[in-house]
Amino acid sequence: MKKEKQLSSSELSLNVVEGMIEKKAGNIIVMDLRKVHNAIADYFVICSGNSDTQIDAIAKSVEETVYKKTNQGPWNREGRQNREWILLDYVDVVVHVFQKEKRSFYDIESLWGDADFTYFGEDMKPSKTPVL
Repeated sequence: MKKEKQLSSSELSLNVVEGMIEKKAGNIIVMDLRKVHNAIADYFVICSGNSDTQIDAIAKSVEETVYKKTNQGPWNREGRQNREWILLDYVDVVVHVFQKEKRSFYDIESLWGDADFTYFGEDMKPSKTPVL
């Protein structure tokens, strides 16, 4: 049996981003919640997809990428049946894969506005300004 590789929550969030980029996720944001009082995780990683098929593919890619690098799966999964908002809970890193309309409606970014935001484009280079 393969032993789990322990990663920091920061490293895990970058593995999640890699899985998102693999399936052309849009508007990828890593929210660092470590300095936010009463935060439920260290990081939220959020992205958008254009269809229910794409958000399902993005979520599967995230799971495969993280498993390949760490031998760990999410502690919990939600939303796979409706495929409008899929949540993967890795305890310290919570992944949100949204259809664009649902992402706008729930607007998680403004709810956790005290977090530090890092934006990612398809080149995996982090930026403090949105990557379009």
